[in-house]
Amino acid sequence: MINEQDLKQAVALFYDGETTPTITAQGEGKTAEEIIAIARNNGVTLCENKHLLELLMTLELGDEIPEHLYTAIAQIIAFAYQLQDKHPDTL
Repeated sequence: MINEQDLKQAVALFYDGETTPTITAQGEGKTAEEIIAIARNNGVTLCENKHLLELLMTLELGDEIPEHLYTAIAQIIAFAYQLQDKHPDTL
């Protein structure tokens, strides 16, 4: 998740297809820029969603995504898989 308007913010998620997605990095300003650069350099799909980002920024590193955000995160993960031409049975 990124917000490139105003102050840069970013949250990185880890998802292995078996466990609940977790927060692996988050920050503002220079830290957000570094998170975004690392993601881009590694071919990670970026998603800009200001409202979801605001919710994710309230979580701590290592926190699992709360249940009320499962659908939103699942849609982003599904979109990222589609962009990479991945399918759940080939992960």
